[in-house]
Amino acid sequence: MTNKFDVVVIGAGAAGLFCAGAAGQLGLSVLLVDHSEKVAEKIRISGGGRCNFTNRDTSPAQFLSDNPHFCRSALSRYTPQDFIALLQKHGVPFHEKHKGQLFCDHSAEDVIKVLLAECVAGNVTRWQPCSIKSIRSVQQSGVSSYEIQSDRGLIETPQVVVATGGLSIPKIGATDFGYRIAQQFDLKVVEPRAALVPLTFDGEDWAPFAQLAGLALPVLIESSAPDATPKQRKKAVVFAEDLLFTHRGLSGPAVLQISSFWREGQPVRVNLAPGLDLPARLLSAKASSKKLIANELASLVPGRLADAWVSADPALQRPISDATDKALSGLAERLTDWQLTPTGSEGYKKAEVTVGGVDTRELSSQTMESQQPGLYFIGEVVDVTGWLGGYNFQWAWASAFACAQALFIKHGQAIKSDK
Repeated sequence: MTNKFDVVVIGAGAAGLFCAGAAGQLGLSVLLVDHSEKVAEKIRISGGGRCNFTNRDTSPAQFLSDNPHFCRSALSRYTPQDFIALLQKHGVPFHEKHKGQLFCDHSAEDVIKVLLAECVAGNVTRWQPCSIKSIRSVQQSGVSSYEIQSDRGLIETPQVVVATGGLSIPKIGATDFGYRIAQQFDLKVVEPRAALVPLTFDGEDWAPFAQLAGLALPVLIESSAPDATPKQRKKAVVFAEDLLFTHRGLSGPAVLQISSFWREGQPVRVNLAPGLDLPARLLSAKASSKKLIANELASLVPGRLADAWVSADPALQRPISDATDKALSGLAERLTDWQLTPTGSEGYKKAEVTVGGVDTRELSSQTMESQQPGLYFIGEVVDVTGWLGGYNFQWAWASAFACAQALFIKHGQAIKSDK
């Protein structure tokens, strides 16, 4: 028996659920399939269990892609306010944490319930768990369609939406399925890599800082090539966020943000005392204080950080009044322009998202349809990656909405041509 649907959406994450519900409510018969028993595990664990579901200040500037203007169309047609209105319609309470980041008051489950309710409203058929064994394009009487072999039987559909996500967090089901489907149909894939991920440092060089594990402080952070000119550095992306020391390296929002831009072999530069004229403060203290340098520094930065920095240099283990101006200036420079080169990252197991994916030059920015007719890609599987702070969910909603509208229009055109 062949199961026929107007649309098959593969992947029951944020983008897949939203697209399926929207397309169903436009009158299409939709099948949503996923190899996992549970839906939207990434939503469930995001934002500490409260789901940072969007950011009020979303714009194309907060997204990375080899084709940076691609996201503009979808983001302009489905805005954060549109998704906010959907949550309000369903009575979901939420709050703004900071920098435009919106979180559920109660639980990420509230967002999942909304998406499932939208699917019910669209009469979406959902098969879970259901594994896809193969997809092939077929031509019948000049009309293209797809035959999908699944462990629940054969499926026939004119339109397939791939919403399978990236490689981040494999323990909740992430796979490379979407990339393999793209490559099967000769669509290019931008090499994926882990992003929004802690950075690691190996060897004895990190030993003095490993003891700072658990320490968090606000910083400025950037990543640039070792030989970057002042002009190039001026154009570098700089984040003002909190940094967290770990036993293996650095984490916290600042490091997660910069990890999306960092490439192997590049240093990161960190200002551990942003907003302070540290050289002037230390030289002023020298003229009026008898305290040890570590004690004076501890009034400007966290005490554990001050102790670690001073203990590494015998010339600084003395009263500040006895230190040379050069020594104090050098200390200030090391703290405000700390340059260090990560040896790697915690990888996909700790990455919140995947940079790279299906090359957007293979897709329509208006419809998300690929150059393979009837095959669409949405969400994280596409080479569009947002900053930390709700942007990736907004891309999921926006790309899914654009796709659902296109599915409806193409379905209507097909019906007219049949007549």
